[in-house]
Amino acid sequence: SVAGIVLVAINPYEQLPIYGEDIINAYSGQNMGDMDPHIFAVAEEAYKQMARDERNQSIIVSGESGAGKTVSAKYAMRYFATVSGSASEANVEEKVLASNPIMESIGNAKTTRNDNSSRFGKYIEIGFDKRYRIIGANMRTYLLEKSRVVFQAEEERNYHIFYQLCASAALPEFKTLRLGMKFKFILL
Repeated sequence: SVAGIVLVAINPYEQLPIYGEDIINAYSGQNMGDMDPHIFAVAEEAYKQMARDERNQSIIVSGESGAGKTVSAKYAMRYFATVSGSASEANVEEKVLASNPIMESIGNAKTTRNDNSSRFGKYIEIGFDKRYRIIGANMRTYLLEKSRVVFQAEEERNYHIFYQLCASAALPEFKTLRLGMKFKFILL
């Protein structure tokens, strides 16, 4: 395998007007280096090489907690959906990430740096047809931080799901789970 372009991005912790459809259209069809560095430039290069070489491409999004990895992946998926003509099919990136709230409750926790920090990795595989239109996607998770169930550093807490279950313990639909004092004791 050959390493390609490296983009260093910083999470501004606010919405910026640099991810709209007009920006996607500006990057579409451009050669790397013709435009400013951007997640769309990386996505365009991967898309172009996939179509030209008919080979799978990978974009690795890495960074610390709160760096904006999920958002960057979402923007790349939006780019693929738009340039491939799949965007009209009910926001492909939204469909792929539709399971995210459930995944976050089970796999996200409060850390000292981030109130909603993912404690697992995600591998998102996007399938394209012969015309390079998105036909589906699969998201897998890995490396769930098991130690967080029984231990957390000061000012951190374990997975959100435990707190959500406790907050819902009195609801009729949760009676069969028998969430009582024993369960609450484990959380303390």
